[in-house]
Amino acid sequence: MSPYDVELAHGMHVVHDGPSQAPPLLLIHGSGAAGGSWSPMVPALAARHHVIRVDLPGCGQSPPAASYDVRVVAGRLAALLDDLGLRRVAVVGHSSGGYVATALAEHRPGLVRSLVLISTGPDLDALLPQPLLLRFLLGPPFGRLLWSLRSDAWIRRGIGATTARPVDAPDEMVAGVRGITYRAFRKVMRANTAYVAERDVPDRLAALDTPLLVLFGAADPRWDPASAHRYGTVPNARIELLPDVGHVPLIEAPGAAGELLLDFTAVGADTPSPDA
Repeated sequence: MSPYDVELAHGMHVVHDGPSQAPPLLLIHGSGAAGGSWSPMVPALAARHHVIRVDLPGCGQSPPAASYDVRVVAGRLAALLDDLGLRRVAVVGHSSGGYVATALAEHRPGLVRSLVLISTGPDLDALLPQPLLLRFLLGPPFGRLLWSLRSDAWIRRGIGATTARPVDAPDEMVAGVRGITYRAFRKVMRANTAYVAERDVPDRLAALDTPLLVLFGAADPRWDPASAHRYGTVPNARIELLPDVGHVPLIEAPGAAGELLLDFTAVGADTPSPDA
């Protein structure tokens, strides 16, 4: 299914897939990625949803922003959805994209019909020692130099360091990573860390009444997979662990992850929309 209405709105590159009148589904990528990371899942999702993919500010094809604060970015997404006339949107966040999704639900609970967090660490204590390749590529003192020299092969190796087994990263995903500057990436990482350090994600979501699905790879090398169960403090949260999957179920197990997501978002999709 071909995308349509590719645009730049509120400082973000936006791509739409699927029928425009279908239930809306917003996909939010994580740090060091872009909307193309969802490409293996999009055909199945777009068969049932109006899928909205964004490149967050400073990522992929979106220009740098004055602020990468998680709440500010969530506000941009809320404004985008308002402009599109959308209500009761199912929102999905991968990795740190889950923090933006959570902030959106906090900011506009009537706008978010349901929430799916994929590989989203619940708090900073759940972060594992990072793979050596990522530490060199992303952090000081060599990060800036290596980032400037990175080739498609290096990007694929970096993605591979977060998966449980070798996976062929789609070209669209690699191109999205290439579009991110080191400066923007570091600012995004600092903003995400500040958001989680202020208050952990399960505690934030427990204060809301938003249906929640949490998906984790059982072999995630970035976040402790057992930490997924910390979301059990959120009333009626559904928690699923995907066996033999690492940090990127989007490309490691798009079929299984997509099926769980579609099953979850189908519940209540036809309920009349409240005022957002």
